[in-house]
Amino acid sequence: MLSLAAFFFFMGCKNEQNPTSTDTTGERPLQFHAHTGTPLIDGYGSDTIWQNAEWLPLDQLWIGKLPTAADFSGRYKLLWDENNLYVLAEITDDTLIDIHTDGLDRYWDDDCLEIFIDEDASGGNHQYSYNAFAYHIALDGRVVDVAPDSSFQYFDDHCYTRRQCQGKTCTWEVAVKLFDGKQYTDDGENIPKMLKSGKRVGFALAYCDNDYSPERENFMGNLEVEGEDKNQGWIDAGIFGILELQ
Repeated sequence: MLSLAAFFFFMGCKNEQNPTSTDTTGERPLQFHAHTGTPLIDGYGSDTIWQNAEWLPLDQLWIGKLPTAADFSGRYKLLWDENNLYVLAEITDDTLIDIHTDGLDRYWDDDCLEIFIDEDASGGNHQYSYNAFAYHIALDGRVVDVAPDSSFQYFDDHCYTRRQCQGKTCTWEVAVKLFDGKQYTDDGENIPKMLKSGKRVGFALAYCDNDYSPERENFMGNLEVEGEDKNQGWIDAGIFGILELQ
């Protein structure tokens, strides 16, 4: 069982700061665009369809100390089709760590990619609800988030991931299904949303980086988060950027 201190540090360390944010799409500027295309999910990212997508930086410090380029650097691209949002992340990390054999135990302290999705871009609190999702994707491809009862659960069917590494650089290729969180129920018949041009989605991306420490050493995101506590994405979808599908 998690100690109280460990729980409140947890990845999206869902603490109680800013628990009632009501940010809406209209109050947040567009920050990302994604063009349509269906890549082959093999972890290489070499499909022609990716070549015209723009590289975006993963360079904002959310937790820890700003790492050197030799320790960590990251960038990513986005695509979509009617079935999935596609994320291609290129991560250079000098040490890959997965020290917790139980995938539901302190997974935020292992190296993992985190994809934040707010399907209707409504913002607001999602600490213990499916108003938005914070998918932690482990090195083995397992996907974890927090359920409304505050338990940690697998959501492997939400994200299909392949990862290939060359030296210290790994390419993560992920197909993400989008669900209407307001209708989503555990063990229910949850049907992914069909995507179309013009749709706006709340989106953020981050990476948990650890180098043999008991806790992750830094947490790097793709967005500048205001305030002293920047680890708010797992609580407040209002900090997500707005992604428009084109």
